[in-house]
Amino acid sequence: MRAFFTLFFGLAFLSSFSQFMGSVEFKYYTTKDTTLNTYWVKDKKIKLDQYAKRGNAIEGSFIFDLTEKTIKFVNPKRKVWGDQKSEIPPVMKGKCEVKKGKGQVFNGVKCAEYIVKNTEENTVITYFISTDSYEFFIPMMELWNRKDKQSIYFGKIKGLAKGSMPFMSEERQISDNKMVSKLEIIKLNKSEVEASKLEVPPDYKKFDQ
Repeated sequence: MRAFFTLFFGLAFLSSFSQFMGSVEFKYYTTKDTTLNTYWVKDKKIKLDQYAKRGNAIEGSFIFDLTEKTIKFVNPKRKVWGDQKSEIPPVMKGKCEVKKGKGQVFNGVKCAEYIVKNTEENTVITYFISTDSYEFFIPMMELWNRKDKQSIYFGKIKGLAKGSMPFMSEERQISDNKMVSKLEIIKLNKSEVEASKLEVPPDYKKFDQ
């Protein structure tokens, strides 16, 4: 099952850590294809649905429990689920330089701009980050510990408010300015999320790896 970074995105809110509730759709672009994903957020649980390239069928999901510090993968086609281990990031070459830019507005939300550059890895990633009430995002990324550059470079930005989350991020090669990947929120929906939506369906069987 594919796992995209997905470094990115959230929605609406109650108070402090458990204030975020709703869904957010975002797209992940590469030079080869574009994929659609949705986060569902309620209290300290998040579900990430990843859709097939054709049609609206859910190809796979991840369920994050920030209280229990667990991740589960769910395969709707096979009706199985299992425990997902945190990934071990590769060793980074060189060092990242972080610079703050001018910022920009996305979906009516003012975002701060951060540019993270690593010359030795020939990579520069620009993040546009909201510092509102998206307190689920950074703990989720720390739990997932993904090994893609978008995730790793985001972790190099120090001093962010605890509710920070990128609304858009773009990875490019320094040598030719060619885009490698891009993540972008396309729709936010503030709404009640039923607790059952963030659970493994009762008829699914556990897959033992």
